[in-house]
Amino acid sequence: MICLHLFFIIKLNKCVRGRWHSAGTFDVETKTGGPFGTIRHGDELAHEANSGLDIAVGLLEPIKAQFPILTYADFYQLAGVVAVEITGGPEIPFHPGRPDKSEPPPEGRLPQATQGPAHLRDVFYRMGLCDKDIVALSGGHTLGRCHKERSGFEGPWTSNPLIFDNSYFRQDLLSTEAHNAMHNQKQLAYAFSSIHSN
Repeated sequence: MICLHLFFIIKLNKCVRGRWHSAGTFDVETKTGGPFGTIRHGDELAHEANSGLDIAVGLLEPIKAQFPILTYADFYQLAGVVAVEITGGPEIPFHPGRPDKSEPPPEGRLPQATQGPAHLRDVFYRMGLCDKDIVALSGGHTLGRCHKERSGFEGPWTSNPLIFDNSYFRQDLLSTEAHNAMHNQKQLAYAFSSIHSN
């Protein structure tokens, strides 16, 4: 039973990533992209940043089939909410009502791990977010790990990638490759958290 529970949590971590990758495509100026269920389409799953998310989409499909009243857009966001809460994160209010859309956003709207703070700002500002949001959302790296075959990097972001906490901000990253790739992002998060805590 414990093994089944751990397997379930590991797969839920993919739901958090899927939720972010769906929402993270939003463009505040054109009002395109965003969490509208398009991540289930092959065109969007084929985006380089979405490598491996087909696993989460496939795992969720039989569950979604049991709840035809829910849109895919709401279902994927709800899966992310549940994943955060089950792994020890905060309770997140869920507000249904997202319609499903059929047109996936263009590729290239998500952050690239090898880019620095200016790139992160470009990506987040396009969504209408600010530096505080960059810090807060970067903390999502507390869950899960990198997979060489999907991202080119290997290893967990934290010592316990199955628990939602603030350890991403408190400890050195364990994987040298991931650390090197995300060094600028982590420095930015620390800098902004110290600026905004004063």
